[in-house]
Amino acid sequence: MTDYQNDSITLMSFIRRGARPAVILFTIGMFLTIALMPTPEGLTPEAQKSIAIFLVAITLWVTHVLPLMITSLLVIILFPLAGVLTTRQSYALFGNEAIFFILGAFVLASGIMRSGLSTRLAVLALRYLGKSPNYLILSFLCLPCFMSFWMSEHAVAAMMFPIVLEVVDALKLVPQKSNYGKALFLAMTWGCIIGGIATFLGGARAPLALGILRQTTGQSIGFLHWSLAAMPTVIAMVGLAYFVLIKMFPSEIKDISAAQSALRNKQLRMGRITQRERALGLLMVMTIAAWIAFGEQLGLANIAIAAVVIAFLFRLLDWKEVEEDVNWGIFLMYGGAICLGFAMEMTGAAQWLADKSLGTFVSTGFGLILALSFIALFLTEAISNTAVVALMMPLALSLGTTFDMDPRLVTMALTIPSGLAFQLPMGTPATAIAYSSGFVELKDTIVAGMILKLFALAIFMVSILFYWPLIGFNF
Repeated sequence: MTDYQNDSITLMSFIRRGARPAVILFTIGMFLTIALMPTPEGLTPEAQKSIAIFLVAITLWVTHVLPLMITSLLVIILFPLAGVLTTRQSYALFGNEAIFFILGAFVLASGIMRSGLSTRLAVLALRYLGKSPNYLILSFLCLPCFMSFWMSEHAVAAMMFPIVLEVVDALKLVPQKSNYGKALFLAMTWGCIIGGIATFLGGARAPLALGILRQTTGQSIGFLHWSLAAMPTVIAMVGLAYFVLIKMFPSEIKDISAAQSALRNKQLRMGRITQRERALGLLMVMTIAAWIAFGEQLGLANIAIAAVVIAFLFRLLDWKEVEEDVNWGIFLMYGGAICLGFAMEMTGAAQWLADKSLGTFVSTGFGLILALSFIALFLTEAISNTAVVALMMPLALSLGTTFDMDPRLVTMALTIPSGLAFQLPMGTPATAIAYSSGFVELKDTIVAGMILKLFALAIFMVSILFYWPLIGFNF
């Protein structure tokens, strides 16, 4: 389950049912009104049309009248049709390095899941680390967190879900009545979400942000630098999440031997580790090491695609499996989002719109960082975090220029919080998966999620102020 397969639980799903024609007519009317009205002072006609297209994208991405990737395709064609970009410029943005990096990462993740390696490692770790009720909760929190460093957090949640189900079934926990059952599912969910912000591999938002950053400024952020910047927040949030779980959902279970037996039986059913699992594990370790050591020199995308070629060369991947596992629509989403950011920046529309919106309320660099982080942290509950990045990045980078700020810092200040969707099922499929179990109620995620969000914002701001300057990210 991905951001793009989550349409059935979006906040605006009612619009697609009853008000879809009205939204479409409103969007068309808005575009024509803005594009054809007299050009405001400080704008060029091209910038004016870019703003019209930007507002079309916002409306369609938020309401989900069209799938996200179809809206992105619409963006791609509107820019040349409106005379803002040439057709060649618009379509060439599909060649952005970020698209091929995430393609390679998704293909490798498909092999690791299909081979059973990820499940084997998860069961092994849970069996030996979860020796008591609280330790098992901590294991279900830390293990998905760590796995989401290297795989999409949504894929990790989908993989961990049946394991949690086996555990709660073995312990005979009752849905909605068992605090321990709630704690186990929330631990899995929160672990995936927190771990997903640690590297480029946890979700689509970070590579998308890097693609827009590189396209508009020519700068980039290394794999290691991103992880170093995010890690204090990740570590602090894991500790906070564990504290919230054991205090808000005190365990009624004292003996988890039945759960340990279920995990042992699952491990036995999986049999001995295969050659394919060993080879894919080694290839993934080597790829990650290459990203860390040589990512900036060789290019993250080049390393990712090289690893995919090697995997197919040694028959470690099957193309039919890859076709089923990889969400190809995400690359359409990327192309449209990067095109939107490039056109908004190139025409000056982003700068003008930023000055007229956030710029009215923000007067300092720190104020900008706080505003961006706050908006991203709460907007991500209503729409896809990838859409949050696509919509906010052009404005954020333009405002950062106004305050003479490092665009890399602005990028991370927006993108990292956008991944922390703890509250609503429509925020991220990881939360939706937990909610679908029947153990977790909406009030559980809203109340506990709000606590996590407020502390996350405080932790993140402290990290930016006192830690980031030590690793080279200054105001």
